Amino acid sequence: MNKNFFVNLLQQESKTLFKLKHSERLWHIPLMAMLATGLPLLTGWYFNNLQAGLLACLAGLVILYLPSNIPTPQRMITMLVCSFGFMLSFAVGISFSFNFIASAIAFGVFVTAVQWVNLYFNTRPPGSFFFIMVASMSSNMPFDLATIPTRLGYIVMGTMFACTLALIYSIIVGKKYNSKTTIHLIRPVPIKDQLDYFIKAIIVGTFMSVSLLVGHLLKFDNPYWIPISCAAIMQGISLYHVWQRALQRIAGTFIGLGLCWILISISNDPLYMCICIMLLQFIIEMFISRNYAIAVIFITALTVFLAEAANPIITTPNILIQARFIDIVIGSIIGGIGGWFLHHEYLRKQTRDSIRTTRLQLLKKKRRTMRNNNG
Repeated sequence: MNKNFFVNLLQQESKTLFKLKHSERLWHIPLMAMLATGLPLLTGWYFNNLQAGLLACLAGLVILYLPSNIPTPQRMITMLVCSFGFMLSFAVGISFSFNFIASAIAFGVFVTAVQWVNLYFNTRPPGSFFFIMVASMSSNMPFDLATIPTRLGYIVMGTMFACTLALIYSIIVGKKYNSKTTIHLIRPVPIKDQLDYFIKAIIVGTFMSVSLLVGHLLKFDNPYWIPISCAAIMQGISLYHVWQRALQRIAGTFIGLGLCWILISISNDPLYMCICIMLLQFIIEMFISRNYAIAVIFITALTVFLAEAANPIITTPNILIQARFIDIVIGSIIGGIGGWFLHHEYLRKQTRDSIRTTRLQLLKKKRRTMRNNNG
């Protein structure tokens, strides 16, 4: 019976693996994403500073948090808040990169806070993913106190350009899609939900910290690939969705690395890589809401280009692709396990009950102590 169940499940998933779903996403968003990431990158290439261009390009991904159906003032407030989040993510990651244990702990605590805020405000996709991605990548950069302000400045410039682009878009085009309904950014959250959000955030933060630590202990060149893959898997909205994403990510990664190998083999000229990044970003945003597995193919190639374009290893595609595949598979497995804990209702209920019991005992002890002191 179990064998038939898994066979049927595999057949069902294989049929839907590359099936396109209907999406109401505007075509403007892929174009905006391509410009927000591509123009800073081309600027860095033009001034012969590709590393700076890549940092500004990474910051330009904040454009993906641009809402499409709220009034322009609230839209820009959202962009500014997310831009600050990107800057904070980068600053936290790079500030603790001097020691891999301190980096893993700081990263886990930061992800816990980001995930809790994400759940509290019920943010739409991509949620906390890119904040985690920025913090993960910066936590593995070489620690040099003197260059931190400069590198953070490139992130600031990238977010500023993305916000400027978002403002121009909102004034010229986006106002046609504004909702007349006022959106309240802060909403009351029941105590029960607050506790549940806190538990979920701790689970995500713990597995992010563990995934980064595993990468360092295994002495991978770029261990941030593991938490990035882990975070992508744990973004699933249910246990089934988590494992579905894990399978889709591994399958899409395998094909995506093949695509990446082909692209790198054609040329490793900086301008060629910049153009590839822009085109891949556009394709990803076209497919991400239609089919995750197809999007992962191009996400894999894009992230390799973003992370390795200025790295000498880009000239040896065989070694690069092998290393990235191992990283992503390990991260996907850890993310699948983390997703099981995250969506296991019984475990969360037991944790909630334990926290409530401990809280009541502490309150009773405090009251007893106060009575004794007063008596």
